[in-house]
Amino acid sequence: MPEAQPPASTRARQDLLSRTALGVFRLNGQFLSVSEELARPAGLTAAWWQVLGAVLREPLPVAGIARAMGITRQSVQRIADLLVAKGLAEYAPNPAHRRAKLLRPTEEGRAAVARITPGHASLATRLAAELGDPAFAETVHVLERLSKALDTLSLPPDA
Repeated sequence: MPEAQPPASTRARQDLLSRTALGVFRLNGQFLSVSEELARPAGLTAAWWQVLGAVLREPLPVAGIARAMGITRQSVQRIADLLVAKGLAEYAPNPAHRRAKLLRPTEEGRAAVARITPGHASLATRLAAELGDPAFAETVHVLERLSKALDTLSLPPDA
């Protein structure tokens, strides 16, 4: 049986939090850069791809997209309006809410996202080769756990 580790000091925990945040900020920049490169040949930006990707499976209201992506509703609204103006998405009636229309991709929007697929698949394959499939899957799991923990911590302590 492994030996129990003593609890980390407050300072050590603060260092872990700082290193985690800095690592995630760096990763965010790296993912945005790679996403811009992948999206550019399809005539999209990383932000447009992100919003279109959020509604590929089902139409969503702007607020729902913002919640799923962890960004402001205003940011998503601005991008959604641009996508609609470019013919890559359209607004549809929302049976659950009269005023909050649903955003859904047009065929042109779906085709643009589909043009990204080969580059996306290539990057996924190269990343898996670099990390190894088990470590790649574990990375996803750890990031999802971290996000869920931060969501939990954003709730009031007695919730």
